[in-house]
Amino acid sequence: MTYALLITAFVISTCGLIYELIAGTVASYLLGDSVTQFSTVIGVYLFSMGIGSFLSRYVDKEIIRTFVQVEMLVGLVGGCSAALLFLSFEHVENFRILLYSIVTIIGILVGLEIPLLMRILKDRLEFKELVSQVFTFDYVGALLASLLFPLLLVPYLGLVRSSFLFGILNAAVSIWTLQLFRNDLKNLLVLRAMAVAVALVLTGGFIFSDQLMTVAETSSYQEPIIFSKSSPYQRIVITCKGKEVRLFLNGNLQFNSRDEYRYHEALVHPAMASLKDPQDILVLGGGDGMAVRELLKYPAVKSITLVDLDPQITDLFKNKGLLAQLNNNALVDPRVKIINQDAFVWLRGSAEKFDCAIIDFPDPSNFSLGKLYSDTFYRAVKRALKPEGIAVIQSTSPYVAKNSYWCVVNTLKSVGFQTKPYHVYVPSFGDWGYVIASNRPFVAAENYPAGLRYVSRESLVQMLIFPPDMMPTEQCINKLNNQKLVHLFESEWSEYVETY
Repeated sequence: MTYALLITAFVISTCGLIYELIAGTVASYLLGDSVTQFSTVIGVYLFSMGIGSFLSRYVDKEIIRTFVQVEMLVGLVGGCSAALLFLSFEHVENFRILLYSIVTIIGILVGLEIPLLMRILKDRLEFKELVSQVFTFDYVGALLASLLFPLLLVPYLGLVRSSFLFGILNAAVSIWTLQLFRNDLKNLLVLRAMAVAVALVLTGGFIFSDQLMTVAETSSYQEPIIFSKSSPYQRIVITCKGKEVRLFLNGNLQFNSRDEYRYHEALVHPAMASLKDPQDILVLGGGDGMAVRELLKYPAVKSITLVDLDPQITDLFKNKGLLAQLNNNALVDPRVKIINQDAFVWLRGSAEKFDCAIIDFPDPSNFSLGKLYSDTFYRAVKRALKPEGIAVIQSTSPYVAKNSYWCVVNTLKSVGFQTKPYHVYVPSFGDWGYVIASNRPFVAAENYPAGLRYVSRESLVQMLIFPPDMMPTEQCINKLNNQKLVHLFESEWSEYVETY
């Protein structure tokens, strides 16, 4: 029985950490700024565990019964937590209150578990053995959870199904404990019925997790969802209404097929058309293949290296018919080589040289993205360009986040680039900014590929003009050790969202 209870410590530790990771990840998906969300969730969770440990001193009688009831509760609340958070996001006025309330409840219940379990075991082990073995199993369970979560649970089960699965494990612990102490408990049948009922509710949630997530996402998106899946890196949602296809990553719009041509023509052609016979092209980000589609309009191009972190994205836009049509099947062109790797790591280890680098990352809404806008990263970009090479960077909205935009410009200048900022109006996004970076002054092209719908010599003249309300009020350089851009971006966009 002793080892059975020690295994119980292992299981409940694993479950407890999984709930913490799920809450932090859901908060990051829905609220952005992953560092802030994980930091606050972990802090509240650990504080709540302390409260639970303190409250355990007041449990004087029926410790086994209390432990079983705690297991049922933590399984029910923790198991349903991800589904509840996703379902309520669009309907709760102050989502953070709900989030931290759930984290607090789970933390208090998890904080009760180990002290109660140790008191159950105190007559079976000497004190030093009790402390040593319980905490050994507890910490090993935490290690297992930290490995399972990113490698298996998020990519293969998703957050909602994972939370239900570990809720079931907590319910199983309560049923197992009832079996171990069946001769020591009163009202055993009632407790068993309650534990089985909790397990059945959680099993139903596990089975219907996809349907629950569809309901949650349907309330968040105006158009019908045709694809949704969690990759190891992000939540991917694709909607379609009529001829309009939209891609959302972690709830943020990446393109609308109705007007994406404006965005991607402006991203690619001012830089590419200014080069004489560009042959070797690098695309960082842009796994949807839209930028590659525009690049293939240049006959001189011999090779395009596309580096995008998420293979789910590149596979979708390479193989799924409707999505592949949007990029004109650009990702199956023999000139295109796809590398699914962190662009920061890949670029620092690559010795290849390119005529043009198209940098199309998501906005710097967290520190993992912010590093891709840092001076360290731009030095690596500079090394990857041929002497006459040129880079272009999508750089968020100079209207909504003007200080963030000009921070990108200043960071590029700080590593020795000459810069040419410009912007374009994209109906789905508003006014959007880019920066051309090169080792020589930029000279705008006179001619562009045939068939472009937006970019021309005349339109580029307008793109290069910035009105006074897009000028910066402060200057900064984004470094790896300060990530000033992420803080600026979060501040400016949150003010805009609150206003509108």
